[in-house]
Amino acid sequence: MVGVAQLVEHWLVVPVAAGSSPVIHPMFEASTDVERETTTRSGISSDVPWQTVVWNDPVNLMSYVTHVFRSYFGYSKPEAQRLMLQVHQLGRAIVASGPREEMERHTEAMHEYGLWATVDRASL
Repeated sequence: MVGVAQLVEHWLVVPVAAGSSPVIHPMFEASTDVERETTTRSGISSDVPWQTVVWNDPVNLMSYVTHVFRSYFGYSKPEAQRLMLQVHQLGRAIVASGPREEMERHTEAMHEYGLWATVDRASL
């Protein structure tokens, strides 16, 4: 059984004459390049890990944020305080990185604790 993609590919790539190389219809030449570029780009970016970012807010005390980092992530007191100070002074801190699903779970947990958090793609 011939799939739609094969039919479209056959329609777009038409041999000029017997024994010659195929010619791609000019109208679809650019979209093919875009598709290749997108595929290449997404192949590279899929390896990039994700991050859980905790943001500063005007509600939670610094001691509470430290407590959350220690109890949920299991950070030592100095590490939890360092991350809390990043949140307080810089406005945000990356508290975890890894697979997207895991970072989404961490973000939901931070929301349950009342902290502002998001999932973000790690930069290269």
